[in-house]
Amino acid sequence: MGKKSIRELCVDDFVKAGLSVEESNEFDGVLSNIISLSSSPTDIWNHLVTNRLLKPSHPHSFHQLLYYSFLQSSQSHLFYDPPLYWFPSLEHAKRTNLGRFMERYGPKLLGDSYKDPITSFPLFHKFSVYWSLILKELSVSFVEPPKCILDTSDPSKHGGTWLPGSVLNIADCCLQPSAHPNKRDDSIAIIWRDEGFDDAEVNRISLKQLRQQVMLVANAIDATFSKGDAIAIDMQMTANAVIIYLAIILAGCVVVSIPDSFAPKEIATRLRISKAKGIFTQDFISRGGRKFPLYSRVIQAAADKVIVLPVIGDDVGVQLREQDLSWKSFLSSGRQSYHFSPIYQPIDSVTNILFSSGTTGDPKAIPWTHLSPMRASADGWALIDVQPRDVYCWPTNLGWVMGPNIIYSCFLLGATLALYNGSPLGRGFGKFVQDAGVTILGTVPSMVKAWRSTRCIEGFDWTKIRTFCSTGETSNVDDDLWLSSKSYYKPIIECCGGTELAACYIMGSQLQPQAFGAFSTASMTTGFVILDESGVPYPEDAACVGEMALFPLSMGATDRLLNADHEEVYYKGMPIYKGKVLRRHGDIIKRTNGGYFIVQGRADDTMNLGGIKTSSLEIERVCDRADECILETAAISVSLGNGGPEQLVILAVLKNGYNSNADTLKKKFSKAIQSNLNPLFKVGFVKIVPEFPRTASNKLLRRVLRDQMKHELSVHSRI
Repeated sequence: MGKKSIRELCVDDFVKAGLSVEESNEFDGVLSNIISLSSSPTDIWNHLVTNRLLKPSHPHSFHQLLYYSFLQSSQSHLFYDPPLYWFPSLEHAKRTNLGRFMERYGPKLLGDSYKDPITSFPLFHKFSVYWSLILKELSVSFVEPPKCILDTSDPSKHGGTWLPGSVLNIADCCLQPSAHPNKRDDSIAIIWRDEGFDDAEVNRISLKQLRQQVMLVANAIDATFSKGDAIAIDMQMTANAVIIYLAIILAGCVVVSIPDSFAPKEIATRLRISKAKGIFTQDFISRGGRKFPLYSRVIQAAADKVIVLPVIGDDVGVQLREQDLSWKSFLSSGRQSYHFSPIYQPIDSVTNILFSSGTTGDPKAIPWTHLSPMRASADGWALIDVQPRDVYCWPTNLGWVMGPNIIYSCFLLGATLALYNGSPLGRGFGKFVQDAGVTILGTVPSMVKAWRSTRCIEGFDWTKIRTFCSTGETSNVDDDLWLSSKSYYKPIIECCGGTELAACYIMGSQLQPQAFGAFSTASMTTGFVILDESGVPYPEDAACVGEMALFPLSMGATDRLLNADHEEVYYKGMPIYKGKVLRRHGDIIKRTNGGYFIVQGRADDTMNLGGIKTSSLEIERVCDRADECILETAAISVSLGNGGPEQLVILAVLKNGYNSNADTLKKKFSKAIQSNLNPLFKVGFVKIVPEFPRTASNKLLRRVLRDQMKHELSVHSRI
């Protein structure tokens, strides 16, 4: 597929790709007309997409045929690196949050240099007054206003002090109506559906109703706990979980975020580190038509006080310990009132403890303050373009950074939060996206791969979606092609950052052309360099591959860790750049000739094959396309400790219904790697596995695979 250029395609090609003869003849006429009027492959592709000639109902093989033929055509033309699939129109750009913002402030700030939101975006990106203006776009109300935006007078604080002197409660900001952004009491705050009720109407709660429920729970928290207490949440991300999350912060306490998938040992570790005084949980988790015990895992973790919500109905389905409370009993313990006076705090007060997904030792305990949500929602406003009346869905959990992120992005920007209480991998979720009218859908690449592989969303209308988002791991180009086609090729905004940043450092943008699996810009006001192997920054616009290092002045980034030395983790041993010590992050990224960015994995995922350094992700991208039976691959290098070179090991998960064997795949992987990457790279070992170990946030645990394979190969070598 893709061996012909787009100008060489004919009716037979369209029929082979799944169209009927009638459809093929009709499309051939349309395409011929477009080709006669277009000067370049990019113009042809853009015309097809803009005029919705490639439809969600067309077979994916047809979309593949057109896209890869477009790429084939482009090889003989001046083209972008990487190839682009989505191009913003000026009309579209001016309707975005950032476009309107630039039209308003651009002429004042840039003078005659300002042209329009697309042309002038690079100039506007790092403008120094950005934060003083952007705070007016968020639903943020200070009880005491900040003395300034950024104070850099203390040299010991590499990241400076942001909004010093300000006092507020960020949960209260989420719950109050505002004129700008347009957030009324009767606005729909949350829309949700429970798995198994897929033919029922979706549930809705207004902003006023949400505020009342949060205040009712805050009264019970105030009666049960003390201000400043750390209180954990280990639940599915339901409407009740969101209410509890906001109520804990409104009452002046600290949320401890724990993923609902964790084993008792991991729950216990997080309760110990955070010194949590209690925990909210469910009796069971309902997912994929099955019930999984959760309360029993929590009490195995030796939690002191547990408040238990029922997954179904009004009564919990388990026997509680004497010291624990049912949801009903807990609510009755507080003042039965829909009014509560928020606890206002200095902006640097901790509101939420999240954890890194570390695989060895204790995870890093990362504190979010009242400042963190401002940064998270500002990125959503500027680059994802979250607007009032958007319906924003991202299957996630409060134990992962995207859980708090989407709460604040919705409630500080006036959007509706869409929640599906069940598995996002079945037809029920696909129908919910349709029925809820989701306009922004967040994903992780493995989720998209599962949707495509199982065809579980076929037949549903996702064309209300105007923006897709993706994070957590590197995207697959063909999976993204499939996803974008489900809504007439709307952009997929790639997001890459960190819990400790409360933000992304690179993203896609609604004001720039987009490429599958690539990032088009640093997030607003963020600066970074790419370091060579000696720690020396590459020239600012040079095509290169290396470790990314952040400029230290980044709003929302941590200035402390609760159980580790922040200075040692992020700054020790880092080079000085323009008078400032750079902040460590650990990602390896590639800057292309076209100025786009592609994540190559973590610094510790780099491997040395025959004296040549490469990344796991580079190899995985090639191997994923080596045979149609491949669902996904993981590439690791293993040294057996005998002084020999590293061996390349590839583990593969097969699609349902497909069969193969390790020897066959080894030959195919070797051919693909040597043809597409380096003829010197040799595949040492291939193993087919049912699935890969992943963190709660779905990141591939290569370290675990590396340890397993090192042991297995060591045993094998001794036999």
